[in-house]
Amino acid sequence: MASGTETSGSGDIGRTLELLWDTGRRPSRGPRPGLTLERIVEVAVEVADRDGLGAVSMRRIATELGTGTMSLYRYVPGKGELLDLMLDRVQRPSQDPADLGDGDWRSALQALGHATLALYRRHTWLLEVNQSRPILGPSALDGMEKVLSRIKPMGLTDPELISAIVMIDGYVVGAARTQVYEREAERSSGLTDAEFWRAQEPVLVKAMSSGRYPVLSSLSEDAFGTGFDHFEFGLQRILDGLEVLVASRRAAADDPAAGEPAAASGSAAPEDPA
Repeated sequence: MASGTETSGSGDIGRTLELLWDTGRRPSRGPRPGLTLERIVEVAVEVADRDGLGAVSMRRIATELGTGTMSLYRYVPGKGELLDLMLDRVQRPSQDPADLGDGDWRSALQALGHATLALYRRHTWLLEVNQSRPILGPSALDGMEKVLSRIKPMGLTDPELISAIVMIDGYVVGAARTQVYEREAERSSGLTDAEFWRAQEPVLVKAMSSGRYPVLSSLSEDAFGTGFDHFEFGLQRILDGLEVLVASRRAAADDPAAGEPAAASGSAAPEDPA
């Protein structure tokens, strides 16, 4: 994965929104038959998937499409706007309701976690983009609407519902970054993960038998094994925490008095009127 970070929203925000929502002036037909904004974005995503985000340029996309660079500017002003179109394109949600689990909020958030991880694995260049200030297009809002409609029954406040989604996304981004970096390390070093750790084994065995690390040396042989699904374990613990919160809110709603502070025992003696 190439180093460096691009930033969403770095182009002309107004023009990007026009392109995303199809509210601007459509370009007149150019000399290249079949050239459309959708096709330009599609090819840009293909280049980024194959060669990294750094390979995406107006000149490179024009070459891939077999047209002149200036022809692209009839459709999109520059790379900043193109990046936002690419982001919205890859976030296009599935139209299959079953993709968000079997109906309850927990299965929806679990499915969201897995779908987001798969998205980052398919498009590793997403990890190179600072999306702290996203330009919200139809795909992004369609996806948000779909998830919110499933988790609304949690009974949380609106900011808490958004926070639950942000929490899942933040966890997945960290896990995806680790997985992508592992693949990149193997590719660049030429060593498999097993070969890498095997090379350290003699030193580590000696360290573990030194008595300096009693807790580490007492761990089972599978403690650092590849058979344990760390991603799923962490995701389930996040969902467990939300389950506790949802249950407590429902209990409070069923018995409002349960949330009130207990009255002090006894009663204060009335003051003697003067």
